[in-house]
Amino acid sequence: MTAETESSNIDDSNQEAEPSQLLDYETSENLPVKKKASCCTGLKVFLAALSFSYFSKALSGVIMKSSITQIERRFDLPSSTVGFIDGSFEMGNLLVIAFVSYFGAKLHRPKVIAAGCFTMALGSVLTALPHFFMGYYKYETASDTRSSANTTSSINPCSPHQDLNETFLDTSHSACEKEPSSYMWVYILLGNMLRGIGETPITPLGISYLDDFAKEENVPVYVACLHTIAMLGPMCGFLLGSLCAKLYVDVGFVDLGKIAITPQDSRWVGAWWLGFLIAGVISFLAAIPFCFLPKSLKKPLKANKDKTSPGLLENMGAMRKTLPSVKSKPAKWSTMLKDFYTSLKKILSNRMYVTFLCCSLLQFSSFIGFLTYKPKYMEMQYGQSASKSNFLIGLTSLPPVGIGIFLGGIIMKKYKMSITTATKFAFTMSFIAYSFTLLHFFVGCENQVIAGITASYDGKPIPYHENAIFSDCNSGCKCATNVWDPVCGGNGLTYISACLAGCTISEGHGKNMVFHNCSCLEASSSWSGNNSVTLGQCPKSDDCSMMFIYYTVIQVVSGFCYALGGTPAYLIMYRCVQPELKSLAVGLYTLVMRMLAGIPAPVYFGALIDKTCLKWASTRCGQRGACRLYDSNAFRYVYLGLSAVLRAPSYLLAILFFILIKKNMQNKNSRLAENGGREDVPMNKEDNCKNGEHLTSPPEAEKESHT
Repeated sequence: MTAETESSNIDDSNQEAEPSQLLDYETSENLPVKKKASCCTGLKVFLAALSFSYFSKALSGVIMKSSITQIERRFDLPSSTVGFIDGSFEMGNLLVIAFVSYFGAKLHRPKVIAAGCFTMALGSVLTALPHFFMGYYKYETASDTRSSANTTSSINPCSPHQDLNETFLDTSHSACEKEPSSYMWVYILLGNMLRGIGETPITPLGISYLDDFAKEENVPVYVACLHTIAMLGPMCGFLLGSLCAKLYVDVGFVDLGKIAITPQDSRWVGAWWLGFLIAGVISFLAAIPFCFLPKSLKKPLKANKDKTSPGLLENMGAMRKTLPSVKSKPAKWSTMLKDFYTSLKKILSNRMYVTFLCCSLLQFSSFIGFLTYKPKYMEMQYGQSASKSNFLIGLTSLPPVGIGIFLGGIIMKKYKMSITTATKFAFTMSFIAYSFTLLHFFVGCENQVIAGITASYDGKPIPYHENAIFSDCNSGCKCATNVWDPVCGGNGLTYISACLAGCTISEGHGKNMVFHNCSCLEASSSWSGNNSVTLGQCPKSDDCSMMFIYYTVIQVVSGFCYALGGTPAYLIMYRCVQPELKSLAVGLYTLVMRMLAGIPAPVYFGALIDKTCLKWASTRCGQRGACRLYDSNAFRYVYLGLSAVLRAPSYLLAILFFILIKKNMQNKNSRLAENGGREDVPMNKEDNCKNGEHLTSPPEAEKESHT
């Protein structure tokens, strides 16, 4: 009893002396920090490291998007399969996102992010590996245009003595059985999935770390800066993809003088693997800074300006009581799982969050499908090369988006937007952008005139289902019908091959090969010039070039408007859940976007695009390969129409979300009036949204100290 009494007296004396001791301790703690404060400490170092990791993950993702057509051609895959490969990134994300978001917040967040960056690097390298295990790329051709530069012998494409269709299959059948590239695309799928697993912790843990240790009024600016710097990733990714697409896939290993195709050819495959190797190195470098960052930083004091206020002493007393819990044992996994279930139930019962989630799902489905096949659309609709398409996307489409994101954060901070104002602003800008994108339907190009597919050999349009590859002018030739080796005639018609153009003589080699005495040009009633054809498809018309300029302008304007409301829309989610559920809310949001949009959208977009194909390639095994020619009109209506149909209902959900926001704000204001303006009253189950607060307002403790 005596010992207990003495210990209790000691505790009481310690409690009485503790406030002043804590004040002195706080003062001594703050002074060194202010002396050491610089642009290279704490939160700013984390912000810089997180920005670079955002840059690396965006670069890796865009390298995949910019290489879609290259991978499709190299592995002879339809668009739907390539879309499935692209969606494997989200599959990897899906495997771990919920647990990383919830349990990762309880671990050393910077080190978890570092592990993710290392995993991304490994996935990028694995994606590039198939190139080194495969043989040289052999594009399909109806004639031996890959002859040596020293060869002077003439080639007769119109050979009446052999069936090239059978010869093509017979000579390649043995090679087909030994062909190692049949399922090499599985390595790309696995590498992309591994990259998705590594990318998982960056966004939820990084943003929650910033939100925990930054002042509330600075969070929008930090997020805007983060995303603006991260926009350099897609820009550099598309520019790097442009450079790689211009280089031949086997550059450095084959004689480029023998290559008879150009980057504008639908058979061209660029050095897709090179971009992934570079992305892997950058991801590895992005992981290093996080290895040296602390688990937590010093939180900003909410009442730092008035340290004698009762609120400060209360906070210090609460801090003293929580100190022993730091030394307590870690929570058991069973307890953590139970807490996880309880937290998930709270989030799913929040009607505002669920409405916002559904609205974002439709928007994201449209966006991901549109972005995945955007380079392909520019290639097939406007006749641009893969290199030029990627270059223009990186140079014209992305800078306005980066500027819009940054200005959105500045506008929020300047006007101190409440959640209702931010909601109106975000969805208004999104709707304006949507209105501009509808103009894309009117700036397309007509189909190219392909003899035997879109037009007769006289140049007259024919129905697509009645295409007649053979005509009287080439009836004496034994031509392969399953090979795409286009040539352009002086009459403006593109022929499937020199053989089907009825040509009998050739001269030159490689890209400079020219075919003469083409009977199908002689048979053309509207043509009286020479009867020669050159390798490759005929270029698009001048009107199509002008349409492409209009398309680019629309992209710039709509991208800027959409991005301007991007930062407010992103932060709305953070303010509609309880503070302790932020990480889980972001994780669940990302999980749903990956599972219901990121995975299926590229697949069903690709499947519908495949329906518009007019001419398929043939593999060395005689099976169907990648598409060589699309119906331009059908491609435009399917690609743009599906994107527009997905986005339209999201604006109805946006209206519902705004109604819920206003209703909750009115309920909160009425409760404040009933309780004399005090906010420390219990909220109901669904009132988790900080409706009355400005998204960029100063902390409540500072407000109270000024009143």
